[in-house]
Amino acid sequence: MSLRRMVTTTRKVLMGLLLGAVVMIPMMANAQDQPTPKAEFFGGYSWFTPGAQAGAFPTYPALPDSKKGWAGSATWNFNRWVGATADFGGHYGPDYNLHTLQFGPQFRYRTDQVSPFFHVLFGMTHASPKGLPSFTSPSFSFGGGFDLSAGRYLSVRIFEADYQMVRYKNMTYPGPAGRWDGIRVQGGLVFNLVPKENKVPPSASCSLDPTEIMAGDPVKASVSTTNFNPKRTLSYEWTTSGGKVEGSGTAITVDTAGLAPGSYTVGVRVNDNGKGKHQMSAGCDSKFTVKEPPKHPPLMSCSAMPTTVRAGDPVTVSAQASSPDNRPLSYSWTTSAGRISGSGATVTLDTAGLSAGPVTVNGTVTDDRGLSASCSTGATVEVPPPPPEASKINTIAFPDKRRPARVDNTAKAILDEVALRLQRDADSTAVVVGYASADEVKPKYKRMKAKMTAEELAAQRAVNTKEYLTKEKGIDPSRIKVATGTGDEAKADIWIVPQGATFNEPGTTTVDESVVKPTSEKRVVYHKRVVKKAPAKK
Repeated sequence: MSLRRMVTTTRKVLMGLLLGAVVMIPMMANAQDQPTPKAEFFGGYSWFTPGAQAGAFPTYPALPDSKKGWAGSATWNFNRWVGATADFGGHYGPDYNLHTLQFGPQFRYRTDQVSPFFHVLFGMTHASPKGLPSFTSPSFSFGGGFDLSAGRYLSVRIFEADYQMVRYKNMTYPGPAGRWDGIRVQGGLVFNLVPKENKVPPSASCSLDPTEIMAGDPVKASVSTTNFNPKRTLSYEWTTSGGKVEGSGTAITVDTAGLAPGSYTVGVRVNDNGKGKHQMSAGCDSKFTVKEPPKHPPLMSCSAMPTTVRAGDPVTVSAQASSPDNRPLSYSWTTSAGRISGSGATVTLDTAGLSAGPVTVNGTVTDDRGLSASCSTGATVEVPPPPPEASKINTIAFPDKRRPARVDNTAKAILDEVALRLQRDADSTAVVVGYASADEVKPKYKRMKAKMTAEELAAQRAVNTKEYLTKEKGIDPSRIKVATGTGDEAKADIWIVPQGATFNEPGTTTVDESVVKPTSEKRVVYHKRVVKKAPAKK
């Protein structure tokens, strides 16, 4: 194999290994990160293949692989990702010895198990070829590898591969300089200088909202945690000294229905899914207070309907009451006079037998805690008015001697006012009482006899008066009664009888209207009595 071909093949192998490392990094980063050591010290075996010849001429034999070698390095980490490395080692082949001291930056991706890294190194290499002068020349290396964690302080470098460039110039022979470019592969142990871990125990913090409530109001509780392993699953066990826990996880609700006033505790225990002594746990609790319910007395007002009554009429008394605290209410009533019947917010005042004057009704409303409110109302009992009575409102005269029962124009004018009164007082009735004297029907001559009596003339006058009111003024005939009275005047009295009143004027007699028919032209007729003349004296 030619030198150029060997070097090319070696470079391809190295680049393939590095590419594989880049692909495997995200696949391996699946566990909790290990703490970052301040420094790392590596020591182990190293294999080197120079991939070159001893001299600058093709006639020189190629250098064999160095199967005997050691390697060491010390890395100081600036942070989790970047550090500075001092690399040194020795390789011993059958035809040469090679010692290297190099320095440079290192870049590392840390996971819990595998930590891949890459570095670039610059320094010096001292070579001692067999049969040729020794030399020291600048060298350059780049490559990387994988460390497998074996605990907090120890890792195993399962693989490291670097491409190393070394320049060699044989001063004994003229000609171009030779190159000892090759690959070294290493493995061994890495000791981690990890600072003492200052473990902070996990903690939990509880919060409640709100912290002061009335019984029945919900309380929201939540918990926040710190210093738990983020790769582990947490479980939450909620408890409360009062009420009922609803929900799960980092936030729950406490149902406080029925709780008595006082202080109550809500607590939670947080556990991760670690096993045995590796399980981490923390807890917290917080308090909320159920306040004493407000004690607002009831509100009450009352009213009476009607406010003025006659003795015996009922009065309805009503209360408008409410409790600001929505408490149940009960009612009680008292009265200064009369009697209360019924219960609740509406009662009745019985005024039977009460004398005239005001009556006061007092109401009281009381809630189930004994808080109360009162109100007063009342009504006035009036003296009942006297019972209605019939009254005479007018009188008409009958001055016509020839037609003594005729209703003349003067009488009609008076009766028109009577008709208006009856129309206004639709519930009242009228009574017409006719009068006549005995002189009016007395015969002028003794030999004559009157066809009509005074009582008959009085009845005719009453009937004729009614006839005018009903026919001419449209008054309902059933609302007018006719009667006769005793007296010596040629007249008719008109009486108004209000609803509920009775006409009982002394000395009056009801006229039978089936016998006495109305007529205004009827005259008093006298019959001549035949008197035989005495014989003439002789």
